[in-house]
Amino acid sequence: MKIAVLGSGIIGTSTAWWLRRIGHEVVVVDRQTGPAQETSFANGGQISVSYAEPWANPQAPLKLIKWMFQEDAPLLFRPRLDLYQWAWGLSFLRQCLPGRLAPNIRAMVRLAEYSRATLRGMRAELGIQYDHLERGILNFYRDSAEFELSQKAAGVMRDFGVERRILSADEVIAIEPALARQRPNIVGGDYTPEDESGDVHVFTAALARQCETAGVEFRYSTSVTRLLTAGGAVSGAETIAPDGAYGRLDADAFVVAMGSFTPLLVRPLGIPCNVYPAKGYSATFPVLDAAGAPTVSLTDSSHKVVFSRLGDRLRMAGTAELSGYDRALNPARCDAMTRLARELFPDALDFDRVSYWSGLRPSTPSNVPLIGRTRIPNLYLNTGHGTLGWTMGVGSGRALADLINGSRPEPEFPFLGI
Repeated sequence: MKIAVLGSGIIGTSTAWWLRRIGHEVVVVDRQTGPAQETSFANGGQISVSYAEPWANPQAPLKLIKWMFQEDAPLLFRPRLDLYQWAWGLSFLRQCLPGRLAPNIRAMVRLAEYSRATLRGMRAELGIQYDHLERGILNFYRDSAEFELSQKAAGVMRDFGVERRILSADEVIAIEPALARQRPNIVGGDYTPEDESGDVHVFTAALARQCETAGVEFRYSTSVTRLLTAGGAVSGAETIAPDGAYGRLDADAFVVAMGSFTPLLVRPLGIPCNVYPAKGYSATFPVLDAAGAPTVSLTDSSHKVVFSRLGDRLRMAGTAELSGYDRALNPARCDAMTRLARELFPDALDFDRVSYWSGLRPSTPSNVPLIGRTRIPNLYLNTGHGTLGWTMGVGSGRALADLINGSRPEPEFPFLGI
């Protein structure tokens, strides 16, 4: 078949790669000038299988109320006159019911494990270098009550076969000595040795080049304005080329992997897609003192931020702001991130040359992504991965390629249309 993949982030590019491997003719369309220039551009860098947990849990509603008026809150809900925001919020509250937690974690962990294994296979086969480290993820805690609660979560993960070790404060420092000056503030931690980190933008750009070598066509600086239908199927996509000319892309099947913008394209066709943008922030610091900067990927549980060493840079990322499609940087959030980085690693980073960024994470209320066939037989979705697009990306692409090819994907997951 000829298959059009709309979106060239980690999700779309991975989908294109696996579709081409099966033997399909693939065209990728993206409005940006190259691959991975939106949500996949500067995320936190973690392949965090062992922390594949939904935001929606029984404790979340009270935390949201507490955080509502804090500009630097980890998860900030900014109410708007937006029907889709409120519908998403109500669905989120339903997902906070105790009975939803375990099924959501199960689905997320199974897909994340599959994706990590797929990434390792691709890395060995393709030789892509992307500043990756296989040193695990270390989560440290400053609050005793939160640390105690985390041990229950670790127990749930172990029930799903995920190794998540509970650590004392001294063991935390032994794994990452760069945290030594914070020893008086740390009450404990947990560590997942199988997790990884790396630069998703570098990987995706390299994979796109491999796709082109394999025969995939990429049409950059090209916007998709709407999907055209005929006879109960999608017959084409209306596009705007770099020169402003309107055109039409015909294909046998269409994959929408446009992140938070996916609902805007498929809703006019009556396709439900409960995905809402959660704006996240990152700050990237040049490393001045290699010994003083961490090499193990870190999560500061109290502030809900992550740190990943990417060669001679340290990437810090976190927070989620449910405020529509606005990508403007909030100075309060940027300043809060820099203050925290300075507190943790005061002599290791160049704070005068920090690069801030924001991206719109496509989030479902359950944090379980939407992958599979819609009620229109030749229209497929691959979106809704939230903060775990890098963690689940290559596996999601491979699984959807299998579905399009008529095969049952390997991971146990609630795929659409089957």
